[in-house]
Amino acid sequence: MNDSIFEQDLPKTQANHVALSPLTFIERSASIYPDYPAVIHGDIRRSWRETWARCRRLASALEKRGIKPGETVAAMLPNVPAMFEAHFGVPLAGCVLNTLNIRLDAEAIAYMLEHGEAQAVLVDPEFAGVIEDAVSRLAIKPLVIDVDDALFEGEARRIGELEYEALLAEGDPEYAYQLPEDEWQAISLNYTSGTTGKPKGVVYHHRGAYLNAVSNILEWAMPHHPVYLWTLPMFHCNGWCFPWTIAANAGVSVCLRRVDPKKIMDLIVDEKVTHFSGAPIVLNGLVNLPAEQKRAFDHPVKVTTAGAAPPASVIAGVEKLGIEVTHVYGLTEVYGPVTVCAWREAWDELPLEERARIKARQGVRYHMLEALCVADPNTLEPVPKDGETIGEILMRGNNVMKGYLKNEAATEQALEGGWYHTGDLAVWHPDGYIEIKDRSKDIIISGGENISTIEVEDAIYSHPAVEEAAVVAKPDEKWGETPCAFVKLKVGYGEVTEADIIEHCRQHLARFKVPKTVIFTELPKTSTGKIQKFVLREEARRQ
Repeated sequence: MNDSIFEQDLPKTQANHVALSPLTFIERSASIYPDYPAVIHGDIRRSWRETWARCRRLASALEKRGIKPGETVAAMLPNVPAMFEAHFGVPLAGCVLNTLNIRLDAEAIAYMLEHGEAQAVLVDPEFAGVIEDAVSRLAIKPLVIDVDDALFEGEARRIGELEYEALLAEGDPEYAYQLPEDEWQAISLNYTSGTTGKPKGVVYHHRGAYLNAVSNILEWAMPHHPVYLWTLPMFHCNGWCFPWTIAANAGVSVCLRRVDPKKIMDLIVDEKVTHFSGAPIVLNGLVNLPAEQKRAFDHPVKVTTAGAAPPASVIAGVEKLGIEVTHVYGLTEVYGPVTVCAWREAWDELPLEERARIKARQGVRYHMLEALCVADPNTLEPVPKDGETIGEILMRGNNVMKGYLKNEAATEQALEGGWYHTGDLAVWHPDGYIEIKDRSKDIIISGGENISTIEVEDAIYSHPAVEEAAVVAKPDEKWGETPCAFVKLKVGYGEVTEADIIEHCRQHLARFKVPKTVIFTELPKTSTGKIQKFVLREEARRQ
């Protein structure tokens, strides 16, 4: 027992100890800045007062529909206002939000809905077919809610029991919500890309979401009332926690259904966008806009980018547009970015190539990440800070996931030794900045999307002519990386072309996972018969 005088008669009470939750952010902004803009989407202009009322209506309506605290509500939505509202309305009902990757096929979505035990799913008309197919595969059907969008240009087909606005009409704007009793309660469920078998369900808690949302403000030095453009998908790590960040800072969410460089440029100018995030491909698209589509602006604009670091030419092009680039790094298991290449004024004077080389580093830990190191994954002994010795990136802190849903073994493995094991291999520079050198799991990051080489290889192997296959990342100016397949064909099968393999993959994979390059060759192997992927990576770079 602690006998310190500071522990005597000084208990935790309701007055001095509450659970941290990002839901308090929207309550505060709506009360202090009720008439400030919160959401912009085409002709829609909603204030914080209106948005707060809609979120409470959503929570109330879910409860009236019999969805209980601790149950899952899924969303198959692009970056539209309903997706932003779901980040508050769903947890206000005590439920857990599962944002689904809109690029996945029905089989993958069905698995996630079943595994996460979704009781309801919000669906945009663009993905009605996928959700209809996915739900048809389920023994227990969730409540399907159509979300109409005036900016959707295709044929709107409803598949749900009711439409989103009708659901909100059932709810009470003064709904007596309850904040979580325990900040360890789950707030959201995000699935990995299934790099080793089935996708894993990553569980976020209120405390982690709160802290990472605040960390975003600190790392970016965000002022009050930023104007944030949603180029980053909100389905990806809950938009790196930025829905909660923007609520905390009483900012504006400018919605965007899909990434369109011209539209991005127009919104930066017309809506006075100050911040946005995305993969290097987003930056590349802006740099390569035709001259007549580029527009001048005189207000500060900042972008965070993650994934494969942008080449120097892209960084230079973005700087010429008047946009400041910050490189960050993170994973689904840590709520999005948790390291940043924190910039030092002394580097401003360096030549562009040198600045770009430094900006390519994954950097140092966020304020809210307790610890970051590069270490031997077995001994947990940190590697020397020499910029040469390779180790695994390990993390520890409140913004590490609760764990993997229904997967105790994987959770224990990922958090072994009191650290989260990222599986990413890096060096540690003398100044304490880390830099990724390889990915132990052979993940390909293409346009900000994770692609499992195992999944692509399985698709190739299903072609009757293929004897052996291996897939590695090939550097790509536009996408950062693309899948490059090395294939050995069976003797005597007949002629098979690169186009044949690519077409076969299109029938089995989401489009972004299909190899862009196929090379027919003998595959190099070790003495034990393991394919030497490092040799193939070098070959892919030369192609």
